Parts: sequence; C-alpha cells; structure tokens
Amino acid sequence: MVAPLRTGIIGFGLSGRVFHAPFLSTNPDFTLTVIATSDATRRAQAASSYPAADIVGTPQELLARADQLDLIVLASPAHTHLALGEAALQAGAAVVVDKPFGTSVAEAQALIDAAETAKRPLIVFQNRRWDGDFRTVKRLIDEATLGRVLRFESTFERWAGPRRERWQDTMTAAQGAGITFDIGSHLIDQALQLFGPVSQLHAELRVGRPGGVSEDDAFVSLLHESGVRSHLTMSSVAALSGPRFRVLGTKGAYSVDGLDGQESALKAGGSPTDPSYGITEADAWGRLSLEQGAPGHQGPTGQPKPALTTMRLPTERGDYPGFYAAVAAAVREEGPSPVDPREALEVVRIIERIHRDFPIS
Repeated sequence: MVAPLRTGIIGFGLSGRVFHAPFLSTNPDFTLTVIATSDATRRAQAASSYPAADIVGTPQELLARADQLDLIVLASPAHTHLALGEAALQAGAAVVVDKPFGTSVAEAQALIDAAETAKRPLIVFQNRRWDGDFRTVKRLIDEATLGRVLRFESTFERWAGPRRERWQDTMTAAQGAGITFDIGSHLIDQALQLFGPVSQLHAELRVGRPGGVSEDDAFVSLLHESGVRSHLTMSSVAALSGPRFRVLGTKGAYSVDGLDGQESALKAGGSPTDPSYGITEADAWGRLSLEQGAPGHQGPTGQPKPALTTMRLPTERGDYPGFYAAVAAAVREEGPSPVDPREALEVVRIIERIHRDFPIS
C-alpha cells in the first residue's frame, strides 16, 4: 500500500472549502492533515467538517510543519502566493496554487524558479479545464466535428450584487484582484488550450459597481496564431448571461448555456463521490448544428442552400476529481503535472499586457 500524501490547505474561503477540501478528503491518495485560516467562523467550519485535521490560525503555523507535509495547497489571496509558495517549496513540499498564481509575470516566474530549485512540483489550479461543457467543446474540436473553427465565444457572467469588504473587491489589479485575473484566468487558459498561442489582443475593462478599484466587467478578444478569434466576456454585474460557449466552424456550430454544475453541487453540500456528481441533465445539454449533405431550400441567388440539422448533444461529465488524481501522480513522480506552470505563466503574461495596454475606462 502506498501511503497517502499528507496535505495542508492555506485558506478556507470559497476556494479552500469548496474546490479543494472535498476532493482531498474523499481521495484515498491524500490525507487532509492541517488547515490554516485566520477567520474564527471558518476555523469552526473546518473543524466540524474535517475533525481529523488540525486547524491552525495562520499560514506560518502550517508552514512550521511543512517538513511533515507532502503537499501544500494555496487557497489564499493572489498577493500571498509568492511568499507562501516559496516557503512551502523550500521546506520540501509540492504546491498546488490557485489562479492567478502570480500578480505579475515576474512573480509567477519567481515561483517557477523556486520550484525548479527545490525540485518539487508546482501545479496551478486551472480546474475549469475539467468542466463538463469545456470537455465537450474540446472533444468537438479535437474530432474536427465543426470543421475549421472561425470564432470561439466564451462567457462567464454573474450578478454579484454590491461591492463587499473582501480582498477581491478592495484590492487593485496590481495585487491580483479584478475579474480579468479571476474569471479571466480561466477563460484565457481555456482558449489557449484549445487554439494555442496569441498573436494579437484587444480588451475593454470597466468598473461597474460604485466604489470598485479593480475591473468587474471585461471583454477580451484574442487572435490566435492558428487563425481562430476568441471572444471572452466576463462580468460580475450581469443580471442576464449570454451562452457559456458558442463555437462557430466551417461545418457547423455548438452552443451551450449555463455554468458547469460541479461548483453549485459542492456549495449545496454535495460530494465528489455522489453517483450523480458531474452529470449534466438532458435539459441543460448544448445544441449542435451541422451541415448535412442534402441541399435545403434555395438561397437568394437561386442556388441550393445546404441543410442544417440541429440536435441536443450530451455534455461530457465534469471531472474535478481528475485534477487531484493527476496531482497525486505528479507528486509521486508517476505522471506529468495536470497543469504546467509555464502554461499558466502565459495566461499571466496576457493579463499583464491587458492591464498595461488597455486601462480601465
């Protein structure tokens, strides 16, 4: 039997509580050993949910035990990642770090350098690669179902309500805040995974909520070297959202509404081990429209117009557990990292350029 990886989590807000702890506690490759959070309410939540774990009040208390841990998860604000990550790596632990893993290219590169010096894995938490809808889009593109892709539209919008006294709303983009660093890190990463490097970009950033100091509404256009144009829309001030994905190709198109259901299931108290976890119900499947061989009605010039057939396409199962299965293999040197930090560095590079060249209006 292989001993489970002894794991600590720094931060028990939404990320630590919803996106990390449930997977570490239900995967036999890990044991959730210690959780650090300065918030008294969250300490009580952590103690109640994970009675076998030690709960401490500061990152320093956890890091003091880093030599007893195999993996440390940084579910803390972005501006803390460099110092905490360097300390964890120097102590000999592998690191999983939330996106954005650095507030600048220089910080992100410094963390990569620290991992290479320590010879320990540094894995960026780009969990949205394991969304069911994204996995569906990727399969369609890999199989060339839509022909040559012309435009990729990715929208992640929500209604966040008034500005709150939390780091995401009170810090600046220079400190890793703002929706481009937050949701944009996922959308840009997904676009790069699908279509490769970017040759040109354009962005529009704005503050929509009174008192905000970083953008909460943004549009990013990427021209990939492959010729595909990605239109990425993200917002915290959208009372109605557009399609999550719309992909237009030379043979057809795919569109899907709503958000992957894994986050909402976890927030509602669900577990990754539930039989229905990650499954999208049929009424939420996307629509696939493909050109058929038989001609349809005549177009304006009198020439036969190709017919289109539209159908509901089952959504691939969402698989956040797959991320941590791959983390275990990488830490044990049995497989590659599920997210190479150099790929995540390119995301930070694009966001840094966006903030430099397209200031908030």
